[in-house]
Amino acid sequence: MKSWVEVRPGAYHDSVTLMRVSRRLTGRAGVADAMAAMATELNREVLEQMGFEVPAGAGPGDLVVALRAEDRAFDEARHALDDLLHEAAHPAPASGPDGWGAQEPARTTAAAAARVGASEASIVLLSVPGPHVFPEAMDALDAGLNVMIFSDNVPLDQEIELKETAARRGLIVLGPDCGTAVIGGAGLGFANAVDPGPVGMVAASGTGAQQLMCLLDAAGVGVSHVLGVGGRDLSRQVSGRSSLAALAALDADPATEVILMVSKPPAPRVADLIREAARRLDTPVIFALPGPGDGDRPGEYPGERRDLTRAAEETLERLGRPVPQWPSWPATAPRRGISRGGTTPHLRGLFAGGTLRDEAEAVVGDVLGWDLAAHGHSLVDFGDDTYTRGRAHPMIDPTLRLAALAEQAADPGCGVLLLDVVLGYGAEPDPAAALAPAIEKALRDRDDLAAVVSLCGTRADPQGREQQANALYRAGATVFLSNAAAARHAASLVQAGDDADAQAARADAQTAWADAQTARNASRGAT
Repeated sequence: MKSWVEVRPGAYHDSVTLMRVSRRLTGRAGVADAMAAMATELNREVLEQMGFEVPAGAGPGDLVVALRAEDRAFDEARHALDDLLHEAAHPAPASGPDGWGAQEPARTTAAAAARVGASEASIVLLSVPGPHVFPEAMDALDAGLNVMIFSDNVPLDQEIELKETAARRGLIVLGPDCGTAVIGGAGLGFANAVDPGPVGMVAASGTGAQQLMCLLDAAGVGVSHVLGVGGRDLSRQVSGRSSLAALAALDADPATEVILMVSKPPAPRVADLIREAARRLDTPVIFALPGPGDGDRPGEYPGERRDLTRAAEETLERLGRPVPQWPSWPATAPRRGISRGGTTPHLRGLFAGGTLRDEAEAVVGDVLGWDLAAHGHSLVDFGDDTYTRGRAHPMIDPTLRLAALAEQAADPGCGVLLLDVVLGYGAEPDPAAALAPAIEKALRDRDDLAAVVSLCGTRADPQGREQQANALYRAGATVFLSNAAAARHAASLVQAGDDADAQAARADAQTAWADAQTARNASRGAT
């Protein structure tokens, strides 16, 4: 096994490009570890945790590449890394204005803005390390352009200053940590393929916005704009600065007939501020705030829902459109039923979308009781910063979640697996290609296990919703377009499996499994 680390001063690539390069390289035969990243403090720490020694002096403006591979694969992997980085830095040229090739790319945001001018562009998309995004965003605002900040880890005081500056200039800052937006029909970041339509969205949640887009699309309703404001915008400190601007912008848009606002529950004072602003608008506002509570029960504001599916239905009713039967692909029940094997079967949720996880937790909690952990149930967001340090988001790289799936399926205490799959631009090209075989194996090995999938996608998405659904269904999973419906179904399976006759057998199986794990760990320690 050979290891190699190299710093390339001044060579910059955005984080998404580098995550894709790292993933493609790691997937090569004989490669144990690979990472290409800007040498930020965080990325240097990750590399050190992987066992690489980063040369002194490397800084955020430098590219660091690291590789560990078997001897036979090492040289080919190094050449492949260089090819991938060269391809990323030199995309196929497009025709320039004179027909003789593309212009040299602008080196700074200010230069790019000056080149196109505010008359030809309205928004700048930034994806640079969060601590270094501030001057680039200010350059865009100085040029009279709105800003979408894909980057996370932007200091809070800088976010507030950017949003205050935008407000003074009649502009808007989307983000930081804005992963999803649709501007005039163009999807930015992680977005689904949807038609233009009468619904505008203000989104402090990327996957929440995607779920709503997909449900509305299934009902034949499109969106005018989706304005992502970042996960901290409705915090006490930021006080909804971008949300207020986005609400006003959509209210002024003649193509927007209804506004949907999706977010985790905001800070109480900010919630009051947003509700009061919504009351003053001419355009009706429906709030989708996934969290504890009955999804069919309105919240404090008329049209406020805790369930994303119910919020979509409320929107359709407001538009006078029929509410369809939401698509689902039901699988057969486990061959023995999940009640076989012992005590109350545990539900294990493995999610890529944070808001989808939160909504599922709320739905499951309403059904099974809110002390989920005490009863062995758990729902994990693999898109959380804890799991994405130094690696791609699970919507791009499913490695960690697939490993967790195999681990949970091997636990006899687990009776139901609940997963989400998010399609659209920027997401994994064919998520079912890896997930369906993993589900099929888990169900083949355990005939008392069930798998439930929430599939967030549209027919027009590049991955193909129907193809993905059918692959997962053929693997044995029950598939729902509605995340809330998937969570309710998973909870109902747990309830059905909770019978007294099954308790002793499952307890014995859990004990045997735990003993085997202990023995295996002891064996590893002895060697």
